Amino acid sequence: MTGTAAPGRGPLAGVRVVELAGIGPGPFAAMLLADLGADVVRVDRPGDPVIAVPARYDVTNRNKRSVVVDLKTPEGAARVRELAARADVLIEGLRPGVAERLGVGPADCHALRPALVYGRMTGWGQEGPLAPTAGHDIGFVAVTGALGMIGSGDGPPAVPANLLGDYAGGSLYLVVGILAALHHARATGTGQVVDAAIVDGTAHLTAIMHGMLAAGAWQDRRGVNLLDGGCPYYGTYETADGRYMTVGALEPRFYAEFARLLDLGDESAAQRDDPARWDDLRAAVGARFLTRTRDEWTAVFDGSDACVAPVLSLLEAPDHPHLAARGTFVEHDGITQPAPAPRFSATPAAVRSGPVLPGADTAAVARDWDVPGLVADGAPAR
Repeated sequence: MTGTAAPGRGPLAGVRVVELAGIGPGPFAAMLLADLGADVVRVDRPGDPVIAVPARYDVTNRNKRSVVVDLKTPEGAARVRELAARADVLIEGLRPGVAERLGVGPADCHALRPALVYGRMTGWGQEGPLAPTAGHDIGFVAVTGALGMIGSGDGPPAVPANLLGDYAGGSLYLVVGILAALHHARATGTGQVVDAAIVDGTAHLTAIMHGMLAAGAWQDRRGVNLLDGGCPYYGTYETADGRYMTVGALEPRFYAEFARLLDLGDESAAQRDDPARWDDLRAAVGARFLTRTRDEWTAVFDGSDACVAPVLSLLEAPDHPHLAARGTFVEHDGITQPAPAPRFSATPAAVRSGPVLPGADTAAVARDWDVPGLVADGAPAR
């Protein structure tokens, strides 16, 4: 690695990362590395941003620096190779074979920097019959069996935004792979390619369900299992004001507290232990929740071990007392956003800068990384 961690900058301070601009899981993974202190240089393309959100609001580009390079020109490819030669990590999310055609594939970069960790973020992976085809989060999640577990049994699968595939099965697995490969490169001097496919990561997330399925403890259909809404004391319930509460009172002692505070009566204990009576229990729980508003029930269960919590919106979440006390959300440049996670005792991370504008740091990166051609090529020197 090119440096050591510095207090207040995160544990990855001194690590240099090149991010080839893309959308979704690649930028999020690069943001996580930047949050943890890495010097992430995003290589933006000339022209309009790659997403519809104005650049100043794209929180996934916080804590980064940006240069503009036209990768479709020989000069642009040469500049990226120069950056890669000075980097610890490169992240790209192009279709398989595109980076190679542009002259910035693993072989091109490893020839200049053998210790480079080359992270590849795709949906289908670098090989397999669907590798060259287009796709999005929902399709990747669908074929792994994960999407089929989400939602009620009498309706279509629920769409979990793009959190499950792009970010959980994609970005986080890419970051885990990069950190493991960095450890290997530091020990051996040898870099490698990290092939992070959303289908692989999302499938990996279902490991416990496959174990339960093999043991006969999970049915291969949604809405009938312990953790998919089939259990009446693990799910969501509407309140009097049309909002919702969640219940996760799985353990007997937590369920007892839940039943007491909800005033379910003595019969609920027997219903809990008899799946044949779960419909009756669900109806009783639902009826009780409909007698008060979400906030009223929140007050009833506050501070208890009943494992009950309100369903909050994105706008409401930062004001939740626990999250506010922990500083789970922060405001930077007028944008409320999640704070860096996880937390470190010796090398705390922080939101150091807001979403970077394309090309805003060309001159500084050219100087700091010793790539004067970035400015000589005519890229904006801001």
